Formats: sequence, C-alpha cells, structure tokens
Amino acid sequence: MRLISWNVNGLRACMQKGFENFLLESEADVFCVQETKMHPQQADFAFEDYHAFWNSAQKKGYSGVLTLSKSAPLSVRYGLGLEEHDMEGRVVTCEYENFYLVNVYTPNSQRGLLRLPYRLEWESAFRGFLQTLASRKEVLVCGDLNVAHTEIDLTNPQSNRYNAGFSDPERSAFSQLLQLGFLDTYRHFYPDKTEVYTWWSYMSQSRARNIGWRIDYFLASQGLQAQLKDAHIYAHILGSDHCPVGLEIDMPDEP
Repeated sequence: MRLISWNVNGLRACMQKGFENFLLESEADVFCVQETKMHPQQADFAFEDYHAFWNSAQKKGYSGVLTLSKSAPLSVRYGLGLEEHDMEGRVVTCEYENFYLVNVYTPNSQRGLLRLPYRLEWESAFRGFLQTLASRKEVLVCGDLNVAHTEIDLTNPQSNRYNAGFSDPERSAFSQLLQLGFLDTYRHFYPDKTEVYTWWSYMSQSRARNIGWRIDYFLASQGLQAQLKDAHIYAHILGSDHCPVGLEIDMPDEP
C-alpha cells in the first residue's frame, strides 16, 4: 500500500504547478493534502478514481486538509471533536479495516512564538485523540506537523533554537508523540541521514541551496512496525514550498 502526504500551500495554485501529474504518477492508494486554502465549492476539481474528504477552515483561504482515497473508508471523522480546535480545518481521519489514517496540519506557532500557548493546547488535545484511536486499532499519522524534531532535521539548528518549528516545547511535544508508541517512519529507515528536508523558505534561494527543514511526516503506531516497507521524501517535486513525503506499508487485507 502506498501513501503520500503533501502540504501544497494552496491547492488551486498547486494544481497549475503539476499537482495532478504527481498524483497520477505516484499511484498512491491514499493521497493526503494539507493547506488546501480553499473550500471544495471554490473550484471544480475531479480526482478520478479517488473518494475525496475535505475539511476546510471556516476562514477562506486558510489552512484546510483533504484526503483522497481509492478505496472507501469504513468511516470518516473531521476534526478532533473539540470546538475550540475544529474551526481551522486541520484533521481528517479515515478508518480502514486494519488501521486509522489521520491527515493533519498542525498549527504554526508563528513568528515570535506568539501562538505557542495555543499550539501546546492543540498538541495535548491531539495526543489524547490519537490515544483514543490507538486503543481501538493501529494508527498512521501523516501531514505537516510544523516541527523539526532533532538537529539533523534542519540546516541551521543553532540559529533557530527559539524560532517557531524548533523551539524546545514544540520538539518536546513531538517527543511525547513518539513516547506514546509512534514511530517516525523516515527515521526508522534512515536514522542518521542528513540534508533531507521537506520545506524550504521562498527566501534567499533556500531550496536551490537546500537550506531546509524536515517538518512533514508519516508516523506509525508500534504495532505496524513489521509491516513498514520504506519511507520517501520527494524533494525533486516542485509546486509548493513543501515537497511530498511517502510511505510504503504492507496491508494485504486492504482493498
């Protein structure tokens, strides 16, 4: 089974920069999108062969996630079930026979860490949500988690120590996810690989110089470890300031 996740930084713009080509070429069984920045009625997109599950922010042009699935899930859930966290279109959870797939766009703490207190409230609620799911069946989490976990996950760790995405509280929150029993699948396969990133600033030719951050992930609950086959970062795919990430997993009973 092949899964892809991509923060497209505006789906309407990305559709004109190769999104459909990559969707087709990827042959993904499930393709998760973050930061759609739109409501489905704002464009006439038809994703052939896929069921589409949108969770859009109330605020237009902001946030939003979309899960495209070739097989129909057993159930679909939008948000965390908490009003204070479900206004920004950040989570879609699809239930399949053997696992849940959570597509998430984690809030950014913003410049000066102005939104860090809210971010940490979100993190606590999200952990609780995942724990509830994991008590029922295995869980995969994918998306833009807006944090570089360790120093090898960004180019300039020292100068970014107190910046959004690499602050100690954000990194600690990610560590707590792993302590719950989740695996960072890319590091599972490539624990020491450096200079592999998923986001690059549009400033100072950062992408051309590979000055970036690894902030997009697939996480898997421990019970899925033996079924993991490989993890990918598609750094050559353009169209957004993020690149897609992927996971191959053996799910023989899934359609």
